[in-house]
Amino acid sequence: MVCFASLFEDVIMDHCPLCSSSRLQYYYEDKHRAYLQCQQCDLVFVNSVQRLDAKAEKAHYDLHENDPNDGGYRTFLSRVADPVIKRIESNSEGLDFGCGPGPTLSLMFEEQGHKMSLYDIYYYPDTEVLERTYDFITATEVIEHLYHPGRIWQQWLNLVKPGGWIGLMTKMVIDVEAFARWHYKNDPTHVVFYSRNTFEYLAERDKLKLEFIGNDVILLRKIQ
Repeated sequence: MVCFASLFEDVIMDHCPLCSSSRLQYYYEDKHRAYLQCQQCDLVFVNSVQRLDAKAEKAHYDLHENDPNDGGYRTFLSRVADPVIKRIESNSEGLDFGCGPGPTLSLMFEEQGHKMSLYDIYYYPDTEVLERTYDFITATEVIEHLYHPGRIWQQWLNLVKPGGWIGLMTKMVIDVEAFARWHYKNDPTHVVFYSRNTFEYLAERDKLKLEFIGNDVILLRKIQ
């Protein structure tokens, strides 16, 4: 069993990686990792000293087999694609952030007449696409992987136009009892975990319109 107390003494993270609050508390630990929780935004996150390095992280992602021709995968992605498509204008321009090695969501939007750009730190690292603004941004099964979620969140707010949408997909924390049994936390590349309270905090702080679609899709609209 990991000794949380010793980890906390040596911890590099003395603030929340999302909202920068220093009000942190112990949340949970298992035989692999210890988890902290921010008392301000409710984010649960892995101590930085227990995260994978870039080489190990990419090796894990290289095992993913995301086939654009896989009907089941398209159905999975449609849970975020369909509600976003219903809310955007025709011929909108979007960014699929963290698209992975086999971009599929972007193709689904292009098939509906929208223009898409791709960014992924490992597979599509062209940062020029981060110098424009977009009508919408999508990030499916991405935000739980971010080592610096606060920095990326601010980047998204700058990239999306006023009136534009951010469409996210991620599993959400319910409570510590459910967390203890949660397979989602066992993926070594999953390092930050959000709850509904987290998204409500961000929406209020950043003046965004918030919608939850089902259990794992979050839509946020930039009002100004």
